[in-house]
Amino acid sequence: MSKPTPEVYEQGKGMDAHNQAMREIRSRKEASYDPHEPTRVWLDEDNTPGGVKTSLTIILNTGGCRWARAGGCTMCGYVAESVDGGSVPHEALMDQIDVCLEHEADNADEPADLVKIYTSGSFLDEREVGAQSRRAIAETFGDRERIVLESLPDFVDQEKIGDFTRYGLDTDVAIGLETATDRVRHDCVNKYFDFADFEAACAEATAADASADAAAGIKAYLLMKPPFLTESEAVEDMISSIERCADVEGCHTVSMNPCNVQRYTMVDELYFNDGYRPPWLWSVAHVLAETAGIDAIVVSDPVGHGSDRGPHNCGDCDDLVQKAIKDFDLRQDPTVFEQVSCDCELTWETVLERERSFNQPVTR
Repeated sequence: MSKPTPEVYEQGKGMDAHNQAMREIRSRKEASYDPHEPTRVWLDEDNTPGGVKTSLTIILNTGGCRWARAGGCTMCGYVAESVDGGSVPHEALMDQIDVCLEHEADNADEPADLVKIYTSGSFLDEREVGAQSRRAIAETFGDRERIVLESLPDFVDQEKIGDFTRYGLDTDVAIGLETATDRVRHDCVNKYFDFADFEAACAEATAADASADAAAGIKAYLLMKPPFLTESEAVEDMISSIERCADVEGCHTVSMNPCNVQRYTMVDELYFNDGYRPPWLWSVAHVLAETAGIDAIVVSDPVGHGSDRGPHNCGDCDDLVQKAIKDFDLRQDPTVFEQVSCDCELTWETVLERERSFNQPVTR
């Protein structure tokens, strides 16, 4: 990709030295992407406030997250997959939607109840997805039951949500909060906003919910084990973050995403210098079990599970623990974790007890 530059909006936010270094790292990516093709599309099932729904997940290929183009989050490499140049015209975005609808028609017996649209940035940022495209996409999926849209809290407002709820479409905004702890979000993730900004976005969704016939709410995305935390610190931070999110009116779902090592990121640089290990799957299961009683849906999707660059245990039990996590996502029953065990659980417990330095993992 071309070397990104910070815009006035981004200057002075986050760690400026980190952003400068990350712009150089991200510029190493040389691949180019077709603006008429989505980044990814797949079918699945998801737990929602209305029950388990069939889902169509779409990752649109846009010009990329504005914060990532300034340098951005320590763990996120998605901007490397964005279209070069920083923008995609309306017609090309709608071509991407057509490709996704064709995929659904070819692989599903009927349209999915739930549609999830991600841009690896902010769908509600009109520099990524313009108002014309947003409203056309709302009309396209207006006959579905529910839609999830990805955005930073800056761009969440009642009017934009109303473009979707006006069709009677239950609308959730997925916000990459990462953690409820401001210091961890600022220093470990390099994300510029505060928990108060997340609360303000939840208030916008609550207002939209009150003024429409359809429901509107927030789905918080949290990051399990950003860099510069030990395993035990990461576990403690996730438990407290899930509890704090559940206490905010308007936030009905928390998705805890274990960190994985993506190319062209600070986490990648640390990983190759033996300074980072992705979280244990036992940690994911422990956090889910500990927070199962809160008043919110709590789910997790460990991407790259079982690999060295993804959340993993010893290698022998990874698939079994991953299966239990997916089962928990749908049933919200922590007893599923009582059905899996492995000798490496003792190693994990030792790591929690003894690991004291983020850049010297006790185990790989």
